[in-house]
Amino acid sequence: MSETTEKKYIGAVGRRKTAIARVRLQPATKSSLTINDKSVEEYFKTDMLRHTATEAITKLKLDQKFAITVVVSGGGISGQAVAVRHSIARALNEYDADLRKKLKKAGFLERDQRSKERRKFGLKKARKAPQWSKR
Repeated sequence: MSETTEKKYIGAVGRRKTAIARVRLQPATKSSLTINDKSVEEYFKTDMLRHTATEAITKLKLDQKFAITVVVSGGGISGQAVAVRHSIARALNEYDADLRKKLKKAGFLERDQRSKERRKFGLKKARKAPQWSKR
């Protein structure tokens, strides 16, 4: 890429369980956040999920600086909210390396590795065994 050609956006990927969020961060005068072509209020119905998804930009007080577009798929609604937060944090880190310390301290750059354990043969769930009987 030449020096005259500038990137139009900053992209990043965030994950949680089986949810994957791809974000595009564009510096803009009018801020907006769209998730799968819907507004945040439309996509995440509860305040807790909205707060989780937007936590990375609100904590750094950068919510009025960017037009953010997110494509999220897989997992449940809660995992998707954390995946969106993770992807926004990664994009902000790419935008300005000085924000890394604050994002890292808040725990937004670390991917949550916990996921559902697989079911084993002979058991009812991952670890739950059928009731044992002596006779």
